[in-house]
Amino acid sequence: MKLILIIISSILFGISGNELVLQMEELPKPTDLKSNITLEIKKKKTKSLSFRSIVKDNGKKQIMWFTAPATDKGIAFLKIENNNKSEDMRMWLPAFKKIRRISSKKKGDSFMGSDLSYEDLYTRKKEEYSFKIIGEKKWVNENCYVLESIPNPKLKSDYGKHISWISKTNLIPLKEESYDKKDLLFKEKLFQYKKMGEFWIVEKISVKNVQKKQFTEVSIENIEINTDVKDDLFHEKNLKRLPF
Repeated sequence: MKLILIIISSILFGISGNELVLQMEELPKPTDLKSNITLEIKKKKTKSLSFRSIVKDNGKKQIMWFTAPATDKGIAFLKIENNNKSEDMRMWLPAFKKIRRISSKKKGDSFMGSDLSYEDLYTRKKEEYSFKIIGEKKWVNENCYVLESIPNPKLKSDYGKHISWISKTNLIPLKEESYDKKDLLFKEKLFQYKKMGEFWIVEKISVKNVQKKQFTEVSIENIEINTDVKDDLFHEKNLKRLPF
C-alpha cells in the first residue's frame, strides 16, 4: 500500500519532496552576504533591535553584532555549522565580559526576545528531515508546491513538522507554517525577496507566534553580496569588535 501511495503521489505532483529540496539547494547563491537587520518585536510593547550580519557559505557561517538599542549594543553572536553535522553558536555578553556557548538544549529558546528561536537561525540539513509534497496551491498569485518537512527524532527539534509553500517558478519558499509536537500550529512565516543579479535574496520575514499571539518582523537592508569575506572573520575573538 505504501508503494502504491508513493507512485500515486509521483504521478500527481511529478516530483518528489527530496527532488524538490535538491533543486532548491542547486539554485545559485552568493558566496557571502553582508546586511543590516532590524527586528521589530510586537508584544504588549513594541521593541526594536538592530544588528550587523555577515554570512558565508549559504548561512553555515554567520557573525552578528547588535548596535541598538543601547541596552543591547555590543552583544554579538557567532554561528558555525560544520560539515560533520556539529553545530556551534556562541554569544558575547559585554556587560559580563563573557562568551557563552549556546547548547543544543537551548535551541528552542527565543533569540533576543523575538519570535524566532535559535533553531530558526540554522539551515535545515536534508539528511535530518523527511520531505513530502502534499499538494499544490496558489499563494499571492504564485503556483506553489506544498512541501511537508518532518525532523528526524534524533534532531531533538521543538517542531513536529513544517509546511512550506515553494514557488514553482523560482523554487523559493514564500510561506511556512510550523507545528509543535502535538501537531498544533505554532508559527507562521511569510518571506519577501529582492532579485540581485541571478540571486533571490530575502529582504523581509514576518513571523507570527500563533500560540502566544505575538509578532516579529525582520527587515534586511543595505545588502551587499560577494564581497570576498574571509573565513578567519568567523572567530570568537571578533565578537568583541564592532565592525564599524
